[in-house]
Amino acid sequence: MTTAPDTSLPTYKAKDFASDQDVRWCPGCGDYAVLKAVQKALPSMHRKREDFVFVSGIGCAARFPYYMNTYGMHSIHGRAPAFATGIKLANPNLDVWIVSGDGDLLSIGGNHTIHVLRRNVDINIILLNNRIYGLTKGQYSPTSEFGKKTKSTPLGSLDFPLNPLAMVIASGGTFVARCIDIDLKALEKLMLIAEHHRGTSFIEVYQDCNIFNHQAWFYASQKDSRPETTIELEHGKPMIFGAEKDKGLVERDGRIEIVELGNGISEADLLHHDETNRNRAYMLTQLLQPNFPEPMGVLFRDPDEPTYDSLVEDQVKQATEKSGPGDLRTLIEGPSTWTVQGDAVSG
Repeated sequence: MTTAPDTSLPTYKAKDFASDQDVRWCPGCGDYAVLKAVQKALPSMHRKREDFVFVSGIGCAARFPYYMNTYGMHSIHGRAPAFATGIKLANPNLDVWIVSGDGDLLSIGGNHTIHVLRRNVDINIILLNNRIYGLTKGQYSPTSEFGKKTKSTPLGSLDFPLNPLAMVIASGGTFVARCIDIDLKALEKLMLIAEHHRGTSFIEVYQDCNIFNHQAWFYASQKDSRPETTIELEHGKPMIFGAEKDKGLVERDGRIEIVELGNGISEADLLHHDETNRNRAYMLTQLLQPNFPEPMGVLFRDPDEPTYDSLVEDQVKQATEKSGPGDLRTLIEGPSTWTVQGDAVSG
């Protein structure tokens, strides 16, 4: 967040961030819950509505800017990070959010996503991961599981799925988090934390496409299975999970293992979450079902890494102090030009 909150602003409500457009997702789509969570979170950020910009690529999630009563851009396939970078550089005071899907940000847009992460541009990314191409009617995506049978892989996909959070950590991401679409409070909380993070924040949302990939994250959404299949992370707290809070995580010989509490094992023996430890965060990204509970919450954040936009501002300031303000006409019409005469070129 670039500027301090303006306490003189009017008090917004969630409905103030809802546009007059009819929401046109399939009935039951997890995107509805995400939209509601985002609209509920924004009033707590104490920014003017016109300070917010929502950018999307192509796909079902890319409709998001239409439904927000803010500035927004429905950009081209996979290029939302590039557009968002340009917007932030042009006006550093804007609060820029990308909302897009796994097919957009991790396939054709994978390259752009990696570069916005390594540059640490001060923007926020919400990845809606439903493990499928929904808008184009059910082809497998970069996050689809091995053997996934779809219209484009009738015999089963032979690709191993991309691990989004592992990619983010490896690309130098400075804020990495995860939640699920039905947990609105968790997403609101993560958005508020991300808002105050200087640098690229990345929130993966397990999102249900009930038409083409229903129940992809069923185990993480049900009251009876969620305690056993996910683990809620809290900085400085022991990593405990299970319906009876009777299981935990320990590190042995450089690997994370599951143990049961009791029989000489107490909370003091468990791993305590350290969201400032990048190496440990990468290990957490490798905890996947069915062998491990999957981490939810903030896996990692580094508030001290300089942001790309602030470095650009500093560089422009230094260049201006040294050479004076730039002049486009002088650049175009100045002495460093070429004259074309017939077949000869002289400078």
